[in-house]
Amino acid sequence: MAQLMNRDDFRTALETAIKGNSANASPFSIAWATGKLSRQHLARWAENHYHYVGPFADYLAYVYARTPDHYTEAKDFLLANMYEEEIGGDRHTDLLIRFAEACGTTRERVIDPKNMSTTTRAVQSWCYAVAMREDPIVAVAGLVVGLESQVPSIYRKQTPTLREKYGFTDEEVEFFDLHIVSDEIHGERGYQIVLEHADTPELQERCLDICRIGAEMRLLYTTALYNDYVKDEISLQELELAA
Repeated sequence: MAQLMNRDDFRTALETAIKGNSANASPFSIAWATGKLSRQHLARWAENHYHYVGPFADYLAYVYARTPDHYTEAKDFLLANMYEEEIGGDRHTDLLIRFAEACGTTRERVIDPKNMSTTTRAVQSWCYAVAMREDPIVAVAGLVVGLESQVPSIYRKQTPTLREKYGFTDEEVEFFDLHIVSDEIHGERGYQIVLEHADTPELQERCLDICRIGAEMRLLYTTALYNDYVKDEISLQELELAA
């Protein structure tokens, strides 16, 4: 029978579940970080990313509604996260659309679900399913630890390229600057919630599984962007040389 891990060992196991499936390893991420994508490629990313992260407050709302009232700090975090996405300052989706428009696409194209790929639709559906069906602590492990906590490491590699290679302004890349800071905080809060409330071997195992799957989903989503929009223009061999 599995034994309950202490917090340090459980934290390490959660981090390992993500490391093996980091979206930084996808060819699209490599092409972005090395400045090989065109603005048109970045526009396609924005049109897809809107439908993946745009409903993030909705995902969290479903988790919040099912989180026990006595998990006060967890509920406070979920509510604050939703507030930041939708009300606290500029709405995050508006910042994403600002970047998309700077890439040459339009608000109308970004918000039209017809312009997201099948894989993006699958990731969005997975997020909704996790939020609605999983134990709330397992859902936090999948959505916040498995997905959201990756964002700072991804954007730290991509954002300098946006300024130095493509010449975007600070205002146009505010979406990325904001999430480097906010998602580092959110990710750590997510870790603390999971470490505190995953208090049985079974619940720890479920959190590890969903965290790994969440990381795999983001890697799959990012790799699909390369396959759908880039592969005919930039080969894997070229990216291997650039990496």
